[in-house]
Amino acid sequence: MEVKKDILWRVYLSFIGLALLGVLVVGRAFYIQRVEGAYWRNLSDSLHQRFVTLDAQRGTIYSEDGQFLSTSVPTFDIYLDLCADGLREKKGKRFRENIDSFSIALSALFQDKTAAAYKSEIVNAWEKKSRYYPLKKKLNFATYKLFRQLPLVRLGANRSGVIVETSSKRLVPFGILAGRTIGLSREHLASDGKVKKQNVGIEKSYDSVLSGRDGQKLIRFVSGGAAIPIAGYETEPDHGKDVYTTLDLRLQDITETALMRMMLQSEALYGTAIVMETATGKIKAIANLGRRPDGHYWEDDNYSLRTTEPGSTIKLATLLSVLEKKTSKISDPVEVGSAGKAMVGPKLVYDAERSPKPFLTVAECFAHSSNVGMSKLALKAFGKNPSELKEYLQRFHLDTRSPIDLMNVPKPRMAPLNEKGSALGNMLWMSFGYALQVSPLHTLTLYNAVANNGVMMKPYLVSRVQQGGIIYKEFTPTIIDENICRPDVIAAAKTSMEMVVSEGTARRAFEGMPFAVAGKTGTALVADGPIKYSDRVYQASFVGYFPADRPQYSCIVVVRTKPFAASHYGGTVAAPVFREIALKAYALFVDRKDASQFAMNRDSSLYYYAGYAPDIQKIYRSLDLKYTDSIANGSWGRAYAENGKAIIKTQPVRKQVMPNVRGMALKDALFLLENMGVQVQVRGRGKIVSQSIPPGTALDRPLQLLLELS
Repeated sequence: MEVKKDILWRVYLSFIGLALLGVLVVGRAFYIQRVEGAYWRNLSDSLHQRFVTLDAQRGTIYSEDGQFLSTSVPTFDIYLDLCADGLREKKGKRFRENIDSFSIALSALFQDKTAAAYKSEIVNAWEKKSRYYPLKKKLNFATYKLFRQLPLVRLGANRSGVIVETSSKRLVPFGILAGRTIGLSREHLASDGKVKKQNVGIEKSYDSVLSGRDGQKLIRFVSGGAAIPIAGYETEPDHGKDVYTTLDLRLQDITETALMRMMLQSEALYGTAIVMETATGKIKAIANLGRRPDGHYWEDDNYSLRTTEPGSTIKLATLLSVLEKKTSKISDPVEVGSAGKAMVGPKLVYDAERSPKPFLTVAECFAHSSNVGMSKLALKAFGKNPSELKEYLQRFHLDTRSPIDLMNVPKPRMAPLNEKGSALGNMLWMSFGYALQVSPLHTLTLYNAVANNGVMMKPYLVSRVQQGGIIYKEFTPTIIDENICRPDVIAAAKTSMEMVVSEGTARRAFEGMPFAVAGKTGTALVADGPIKYSDRVYQASFVGYFPADRPQYSCIVVVRTKPFAASHYGGTVAAPVFREIALKAYALFVDRKDASQFAMNRDSSLYYYAGYAPDIQKIYRSLDLKYTDSIANGSWGRAYAENGKAIIKTQPVRKQVMPNVRGMALKDALFLLENMGVQVQVRGRGKIVSQSIPPGTALDRPLQLLLELS
């Protein structure tokens, strides 16, 4: 009996234990389902589904005439997952069957390694069971298309183990042309581990416009590693908008070439040249060249915004000030002496060259760039109250940052004019270009105002922001100051600047010019940063406008010479660059012959139509009209009249390139464009007279085109 009780006691105890364990399991399961259920379901989802970022495509920067200045192109990084189920199944049969042909194809496509080398590296990664073996990086789209046709790759991602990561690369098609002003969008890994942008120029100033906003989609991973998007959880990316600049590539090339020629000739440290449209303030060209350690030049900094002591080009501000105050007239005589130096107030002032005569008129002091003469004029006007000169400099907007549409624009600096003991001396130095620092763009803006009859225009680089042919924001010319001086003062300043070229410091540089030029030379001995006056580094400059009788463009050229340069004057270093720019720009944009005297009466029979070529031919045949047909196998054509004869020619249409649809009926244009994936908006009725996206634009991304009908 004792044995039986002992066995029963153990059985009961085991049963009770199992019952308690069952209750505990059921209770725990209930708790997990009812209380912690949401947490564990979310955790499960996080392991099998996640949000994937949909990158927004960065907008493109264009020149004023619609040519690419900076655009994004896709690049592809290729990796191999050598543990993919499709490769490992059946003991790696698929891998062994394709590795030889795959290696041979890789060697033939990239031509950087032998087939044996490719095979050895991939097999070694196979044996190590590498899941992310880097095969190739930064492939362009054309090469990537060829790669997709290789053996093994064309079997698909799961069977080949090929992993493709797409990114974009910022491309500057014209290289050095306006490179620093356009900028370049780069990304770098910061010390905190975050990816940050490192942009400059327009790329930085308009980064929020160009970047757009990334989208995202929720995907679930199923067996085999396939990713399936979950409907209803997707946000489309808002692609960046396009920025159209005021730059003209032809003028930019002229400016860059002329500046580069002088930089190479003089071995200068750096140089900048800016061309501005007089009436509007548009920056049509801007070149910045700095000497690299190996001796070549590159657009490495925006020297047009760098503030330095300007030298004699600031004498225009002095001239305007004394004439506006009426302490001197343009014809007043000024004693400058013949020694090339004179005591002016408390300062001994030197002239770079001796005056041709002991007395010069105010205009001649300016034309011959006499420091003695200009400082005497300033002393007469502001000797009792030196700070009054600063009021005029403020009036000419030389004390504030340039309003140009770029970021990180430096502010001008001036020596104090209200401190006893130094105010008078500082004022005298300022009168001929020292004791203050302004940028070349500041100087050009002032000279442009004189060329524009006293109206100071805001300089700007961006004309509009648009996307898919729709303009989101347009920038128009802006007046900073409607009248910086009296009209008679402006007229006197123009006369003085013309004298600089006709008989003054720039006479030799502009001999034989076929049109009149007005401007001012400047030569400043430099002392900033590590450079001391004893290094004999000079800043040579010339700023002015052309044609002098009807100004269309203003231009400034500034060149910082090497130490102890034999040629360092504004008239010999900067003026020749200005001359070359002016001559070529005049021939291209200014010297427009008036053809009205040769114009014939308009022929009412002139016409232009475009469309499906067989339809055009059918119309001509139906009307029994004679025509000359040069259409070969082209399916699109254009019809027009020439010397009273009907001509039909092929209208070229290329894949992935925006066609010219002007002259077409809407039906033909829609058929052609929508088959190319272009979204079309229509305004008006009739045939198409204009299209918002220029013909020849690459269709490498979704575009929206606005068609104007009339």
